Amino acid sequence: MAERPSAIGQTVPEFSAVMTGDQTFRLSDYKNQTVVLYFYPKDNTPGCTTESLQFRDLHPQFTAANSEIVGISRDSLRSHDGFKSKLELPFELISDPDEIMCNMFDVMKMKNMYGKKVRGVERSTFVIDGTGKLVKEWRGVKVPGHVDDVLEYVKGLV
Repeated sequence: MAERPSAIGQTVPEFSAVMTGDQTFRLSDYKNQTVVLYFYPKDNTPGCTTESLQFRDLHPQFTAANSEIVGISRDSLRSHDGFKSKLELPFELISDPDEIMCNMFDVMKMKNMYGKKVRGVERSTFVIDGTGKLVKEWRGVKVPGHVDDVLEYVKGLV
């Protein structure tokens, strides 16, 4: 099991995870490239759809800033494939049903859902630079304006 990155500026432990497109994500495959990992609660929900569409719409600008976007949730690969196809996402989605990545980045939180306490993914985004260091994190993300903030940050790394 992967350990959690200890802090900003620390090297993220190597990890691999299954993702859409019959691919496996390996952090080491992205040396010299910025990786934007965005954790979201669930495919096909309003906030997650909006956030994913905003990453999609700005994808060419992220690519121009030498950045790769990857979405992560606990949904199945089948759900991810449908979500990716429906939204025409130009990037891959990692399926994390066993919460290995979620625990590695400490995004599992107790949340209130219709007055009930439930354990779920706290919307969060992490930026890992081309040397494998965690350089920025946003936790408890509110969707409006967030993707623009991430893009401005990664542009500053180029």
